[in-house]
Amino acid sequence: MTKPVKRLSKDIVHALGGQPNIRQFTHCMTRLRVVLNDASKANYNRLKGLDGVIGVVSNGEQCQVIVGNNVSAVYREIEQYLARESDTNKEITSSSKPANYSFKSIPSKMLDALVATMSPLIPAIIGASMIKLLAMILQVIGILESTSPIFTLLNIIADSAFFFLPLLVAASAAVRFNTNVFMSIAIAGVLVHPSFIELIRSGVYGEKLLIDLASFNYAYSILPALVMTWVLSLIERTAERATPDIVKSFLKPMIIMLIAAPLAIFLIGPLTLWIGNNILSLVFIVHEQLGWLAVALLGALWPLIILTGMHRVLTPVIIQSIAQTGSESLILTAQIGANVGMGGACLAVAWMTKNRAMKQTSLTASASAILSGVSELALYGVLTRLKRPLIATMITGFIVGACAGFIGIESQSLAAPSLLTSVQFLDVNNPTSLGWVLGLVTLSIFISFSLTKILGFADIDEKKSSNTQQIEPDLSKSN
Repeated sequence: MTKPVKRLSKDIVHALGGQPNIRQFTHCMTRLRVVLNDASKANYNRLKGLDGVIGVVSNGEQCQVIVGNNVSAVYREIEQYLARESDTNKEITSSSKPANYSFKSIPSKMLDALVATMSPLIPAIIGASMIKLLAMILQVIGILESTSPIFTLLNIIADSAFFFLPLLVAASAAVRFNTNVFMSIAIAGVLVHPSFIELIRSGVYGEKLLIDLASFNYAYSILPALVMTWVLSLIERTAERATPDIVKSFLKPMIIMLIAAPLAIFLIGPLTLWIGNNILSLVFIVHEQLGWLAVALLGALWPLIILTGMHRVLTPVIIQSIAQTGSESLILTAQIGANVGMGGACLAVAWMTKNRAMKQTSLTASASAILSGVSELALYGVLTRLKRPLIATMITGFIVGACAGFIGIESQSLAAPSLLTSVQFLDVNNPTSLGWVLGLVTLSIFISFSLTKILGFADIDEKKSSNTQQIEPDLSKSN
């Protein structure tokens, strides 16, 4: 661990009010996601001014600290630092006060729980979906036959993360809700148990129950395990208080499972799965009605969605779509022009700026956005500071999104669209689709680069660039 990362990690903790003020923390691709005990104790101006912090998004006790591609290293160092400070592990919620709920805060807390739960799972989902894509490509080019044991094995590896997604969600949500991880996995396991699947498919008990269990399939689902784990955390606390110490070791877990499992089977599972399916259906309806315009509008708005931190809320929709239909043709398709366009705009800024620090930041941000689709550095480090390149990016997102929607580009994998991940849009039944995507990537760079040069921007004085966050707009009310 390098000294700058250690120093940055320590400074972030201090700016957030110290170890006692941090209730929970996790991370995604570029952001630290922190839940604070008292938002008034955090010094956001100091946090934004730290060298290494690209941006800050705060909403009450919820705080997102954008640190870029080295977020994993910063997270690990903060984890170790908090452990040293509190002599506990990273589940620091056990020594913190419980969350305060109000009517206005419930939607924010629900979204935060969803994002905090899904973020750690994204690498497994991306890895699995890319392996499935690899198997498809090997079949198309004739290396593997569909009946080949290797082809079958690759598909099993790829499908496992999706089929057992409820177990992954339960484990991640258990950390988020500070409840027993293995109890959560056990309850979620009921919903994907082979015997339970066989039971509900048989329909034997359909006439005896208030609901038809045979109509529900929990493999690939997210909401049932997430909500059930939250309910499990409430049941566990009640059982902890209700069971005598002398029999707690065996009576408490038995009570929890006897209450939680039926709730999952007969109430929470069917209800949340129905809600999830209807949300997905709504997305399909909007896309069907608006067609290419839906992709274009989402492409234009995507930078603003990232600014609010709401882009991760759409991850379950993407996963559900890929799991049920094999592809996703709205959200990921819209990101082609948005992600690569941000890189193209930064490339133009690097070409035009006289500020050496801005030139270096723009080049790094451009490479990150174009090659890997990670756009936070471009968005917070360059575009929101200069304003007009952001407008150029949004126009690019609309134009390229319209083209991608009109052509009918679909993603077969969950990965940030970029030059290096273009293969995720390969349609095995139409190999020319990859050529179309590479053309859209090129078009994105050209349009955003050209528009940025045409619109121009007010260059930042060299003396004011030593602290890149001082002039960054306050996004605390945008989430």
